[in-house]
Amino acid sequence: MALREQLRGTGVAMITAFRPDFSIDFDALENVIEFVIKGGVEYIVALGTTGETPTLSKEEKIAIAQFTYDKVNGRVPVVVGIGGNNTRELVEELKSFPLEKAAAVLSASPYYSKPSQEGLFQHYKALAEASPKPILLYNVPGRTGRNLNAATTVRLAREVKNIIGIKEASGDMAQCIEILRDKPADFLVVSGDDALALPQIACGIQGVISVAANGFPRDFTDMVRHCLKGDFAAAKKLNDKLTYGYELMFAENNPAGVKACMAEMKLIGNYVRLPLVPLSEGLHAKVREYVAK
Repeated sequence: MALREQLRGTGVAMITAFRPDFSIDFDALENVIEFVIKGGVEYIVALGTTGETPTLSKEEKIAIAQFTYDKVNGRVPVVVGIGGNNTRELVEELKSFPLEKAAAVLSASPYYSKPSQEGLFQHYKALAEASPKPILLYNVPGRTGRNLNAATTVRLAREVKNIIGIKEASGDMAQCIEILRDKPADFLVVSGDDALALPQIACGIQGVISVAANGFPRDFTDMVRHCLKGDFAAAKKLNDKLTYGYELMFAENNPAGVKACMAEMKLIGNYVRLPLVPLSEGLHAKVREYVAK
């Protein structure tokens, strides 16, 4: 099966589980890997921003990647997140990071620097030329401060061979529609917005890299599959069930919201690394009530 087909449907942006001393809880991480695979996700995304990668050391990132490969053991593809705003450093990381067992690399746009569209194009072109694996662009302007616009996305899709798709998390439906209209036929477009996945798939997007699938993989993956089959009535029933969950998960910060859900489900401990903090007591009480239902 072609990689673009393997990465349709639901990918899960994996959390990183921590112990009370904020070291990595590999036992809990294994539990989550098993939970999401049994829940039906099509693939796993390790070391995305939901995994709190800005707070992980290089050694920790390598350990998490190797652990994930070993525990997944080929059952689903593993995509690895490698992004940042130092292009030269990322080029070197792509050359040395253990990617032999990765299906692709997901790379968030440079943050803080606010490069021009030409700067974004040249950044991604340099990464694609250095990467031993195909690249998925990741546009999340709410976090990076700069939108990768539709014209630049399509230019990268057409001109840079090793770029195979995008996780589009601008929340801009018009931009999504423009990308879908103008992209090459074999360019993969997946959503990065859980709450918008249903209408975006109706417009032609081919799946979603989801935060919610950490905690609710069965309902979320079934919802996405119904969408991809065109059964939006069945998808809406599941999406309606999850909508309040999306609201709770992103009310204060990600991944504190989904980690609170997962802690209530006894999958992980409720620990995030600074500068993130756990959900406020009132919001956590609402999460507890939602999960209980």
